Amino acid sequence: MTTAIIADDEDLPRKELRRMLNKIWPELEILAECEHGAQALEAIHQEEPDIAFLDIRMPGMTGLDVAHAVKGRCHAVFTTAYDSYAIDAFSAGAIDYLLKPVSEIRLQEAVTRLKERLSSKQPVADVSQLMQELDKRLKSAATERIRWISASVGDTIKMFSIEKILFFSSDEKYTRVVCTDDEAHVRKPLKEIMDGLDPEQFWQVHRGTVVRADAIAKAHRDEMGKYTVELRGTSEKLKVSQAYAWRFKPM
Repeated sequence: MTTAIIADDEDLPRKELRRMLNKIWPELEILAECEHGAQALEAIHQEEPDIAFLDIRMPGMTGLDVAHAVKGRCHAVFTTAYDSYAIDAFSAGAIDYLLKPVSEIRLQEAVTRLKERLSSKQPVADVSQLMQELDKRLKSAATERIRWISASVGDTIKMFSIEKILFFSSDEKYTRVVCTDDEAHVRKPLKEIMDGLDPEQFWQVHRGTVVRADAIAKAHRDEMGKYTVELRGTSEKLKVSQAYAWRFKPM
């Protein structure tokens, strides 16, 4: 029997991929669903799957990092929401990817290629060159990082330097932007804002919350093992979802 794991830090894409795989490839056994890269790495070592479906953009350890760390142990298929500038980094057919939201037609194509590779016992593709090319493209895109956030408040336009923002939180159709002495709402979803943030400077701690890493004063863990963080410059306490709790575990 062919086996696989799925790794994605978002619940809905992970569950939807599993649903489509169950439909397209019912004999495929999903051994584990992982919420972050470290968990995926552990699952690959423990379960030894034939295939790993890995989201490229996971916090901390990315899907590419996982594939590189387990080089040669299983075939990797990357899921990504990146635009074409990153998609072009994938070599034709050697390493597969699925652009989110994943369509059944595209998944069927990937499954067909995987079955061919497994039946012919092709060696697992080396991701080193892909990592170098993608890293080069992402560094090039990094020059377009957000420096200012502008928010309309009545007849006034407020300007927030990215260096002064403590955290962003999703608020229905808006994103709340919070500084030490001010805040506002912008008409832009958090996911789009995150594309322009430096992931080393801003950490996602919840599906709807991104915080400035150097503003974190402390993290508290309750009796259920759930974390909340306190930030310097605000009295608000922010919840940390289980998917990102690994950031705060003692070294």
